[in-house]
Amino acid sequence: MIDKSLYQDYQIGFSDSYFNDDGYFFIFNENRELLLDDDGNLMESVDGFNPNFILFIGKYHSRDVFVVNVDGDDGFYDLKDVYDISHDTYHMASIDVLVNDWYISHKFCGRCGSKTQVDEKDMMLKCPSCGQVHYPRIAPAIIVAITKEDELLMAKHSYHNNIRYALIAGFVEPGETIEEAVHREVLEEVGIEIKNLKYQKSQSWPFPNSLMLAFTAEYKNGNIKVDGDEIIKAKWFKKDEISRYDSDISISDWLIENFINNH
Repeated sequence: MIDKSLYQDYQIGFSDSYFNDDGYFFIFNENRELLLDDDGNLMESVDGFNPNFILFIGKYHSRDVFVVNVDGDDGFYDLKDVYDISHDTYHMASIDVLVNDWYISHKFCGRCGSKTQVDEKDMMLKCPSCGQVHYPRIAPAIIVAITKEDELLMAKHSYHNNIRYALIAGFVEPGETIEEAVHREVLEEVGIEIKNLKYQKSQSWPFPNSLMLAFTAEYKNGNIKVDGDEIIKAKWFKKDEISRYDSDISISDWLIENFINNH
């Protein structure tokens, strides 16, 4: 997991009309994949492409940075592969892909269907017909490491292609607090109650557009009873029984590592 501040290398800006060919270009295709050169570096030109759109989004390492959307497949990398190539490139790409998605998804107003327009100042699309505004969207979600003495609760999710166990996680519902979301998800998915809930840290997670809020908690009472829908198995693991993930890209791995190091 990347702990470095986003703003160590980046300054926010936005325009759909400004262009400078001496900048960094985060070029995405329709599959949300990023184009890198043969050496695994960012592209410094859009020559040879017919971009669907180009958006200026600020400064990266003191140079203009642009989000570019094109048609193509060759030389494009999944974001998780980008992380393995360069943590810094992934860090910036995790912002850019969300801007890319937002612009594609809100070209037309979801309320009345009219074509939207870019705001003069903010990263916002507005509808000239009904006045509806469309900001980039993120979906808040929680993830929690639940302990019972020297054991960690992990569950097997029905939607995972692999067979590994993972931590309890879920999206925040309208009207509830972050803390309520943790208690509800745990009770719904594994049937137990928790106590001593503590917020740890957060992570932007662009798969596709989450803000992950990480917690630790302790077992309070109840017996494990999985919902049989999202969760098909769950059990308590001692630290030497846990299989770590192949990558440290996620806050989930950070929580698991934290448990192992402290038990």
